[in-house]
Amino acid sequence: MIARPGDTIALDGVVTAGASSVDQAAITGESVPVPKSIGDGVYAGTRNVEGYLEVRVTKPEEESTIARVVALVAEAQAHTSPTEAFIERFSRYYTPAVILVAALLVVVPPLAFGIPFLEAFYRALILLVISCPCALAISTPVSMVSGITTAAHNGVLIKGRDSLETVGLARVVVFDKTGTLTTGRLEVDDVIGFGVPAAEVLAIAASLESRSGHPIAEAIRRRAEEEGAAFLEVEEFVSITGRGVRGEIGSTAYLLGNEGLFAGTADGVWRAEYDRLEGEGKTVVIAGTDSAVMGLLALSDVIKEDAGTTVADLQSRGIRTVMLTGDNERVGEAVARRIGIDECHAGLLPEEKVAMVEQLMDRYGLVVMVGDGVNDAPALARANVGVAMGAIGSDVAIDAADIVVMEDDISRVAYLVALSEKTVSVVRQNVATAVIVKLGIAALAVLGLVTLWMAVAFGDMGLSLAVIANALRIGRPGAGT
Repeated sequence: MIARPGDTIALDGVVTAGASSVDQAAITGESVPVPKSIGDGVYAGTRNVEGYLEVRVTKPEEESTIARVVALVAEAQAHTSPTEAFIERFSRYYTPAVILVAALLVVVPPLAFGIPFLEAFYRALILLVISCPCALAISTPVSMVSGITTAAHNGVLIKGRDSLETVGLARVVVFDKTGTLTTGRLEVDDVIGFGVPAAEVLAIAASLESRSGHPIAEAIRRRAEEEGAAFLEVEEFVSITGRGVRGEIGSTAYLLGNEGLFAGTADGVWRAEYDRLEGEGKTVVIAGTDSAVMGLLALSDVIKEDAGTTVADLQSRGIRTVMLTGDNERVGEAVARRIGIDECHAGLLPEEKVAMVEQLMDRYGLVVMVGDGVNDAPALARANVGVAMGAIGSDVAIDAADIVVMEDDISRVAYLVALSEKTVSVVRQNVATAVIVKLGIAALAVLGLVTLWMAVAFGDMGLSLAVIANALRIGRPGAGT
């Protein structure tokens, strides 16, 4: 199989010729393209950024990484929620029990207490009217519909009322990193010069990267344009795949890339700065000549503006936050630390994300998963509730999710939790009111203290209207905040 620059790799395999960088974000979630050379494995569904690759296919289509993702989604969606199971069990016993009690009310009082048959029959009829679960039956769905409609007006599409209910009960929210908590776009954070101005380091780096389409090159050029740096004429330009670039500016040959380009350069002050920036989870690019390092450029995946406040809001509600990412542990831990995430697990493939979600479900109960990419789809489907970031989310993730945030706005997750908690609260109010009123009137009916019209006016129709009115409060402005 041949993969040219820009091609999507069709099947899993091993590189047999060529070298390139491969964007694996869709599968592993890594924010920076990964260098690939002879002997390295590649995944179906990833994109060849630059360079030419010849790949020996190691797995047929049905066993490829992308096929496993689809299979995991189907398997995870087969799990039913505890609420659904409870409703199914409850419905098996409620109606027969009510009919049995009404029948006993017709038979037992006349035989045991000498109550006239017609009066006993009348009381049983009232009991059946009261037991008709109109208000009780609509107390949950009418509240959920109100909540779902309110969410839709605020850019959140909820596919089912069970999902809305579960979000408010969950004590753990799991986030993907790239594209969910971060923008997925690299930006230059630091430019450091050693013996030369930082502006000169940026100008030389941007000039060398002016001929590259690599995401790192785009970020460096963007920073140079923002600062008004002059782009210099580059001659004898060479791209050294997997390591960086080389070119002549004036009469000096400059190098720009990773440590592999500067293997012969003595460590010095730059090494301490390099280690510090790497420790912060940043991607560090080295600029220099064959004999010396002249500067460092540190890049990172931009954290979304509302990520920190969203996490803090969730934590204030007693919800534990967890981040799962396919990126390396150093980058994952740095991002989690900056945002304030409680727990981070890095270097995970799609099936490992599913396993981690299952572990969290075993430890904490209900789990909400928030993600956007193909690699998140199985975990979205396996979690009790999957929330897809719709604006940038893949079709697979949106299909697998129970809830879709229509805009790329991470703060909608905190809004969703607040709305769900309010909706669940209203549901509980409605259910409690319906049960208490019906039980009270039913007890009075057994004693013959309630007439049929009172049962209809207060215990059935009146109660139903009260439940609906309470549910409509969810849709008022400010609901869920």
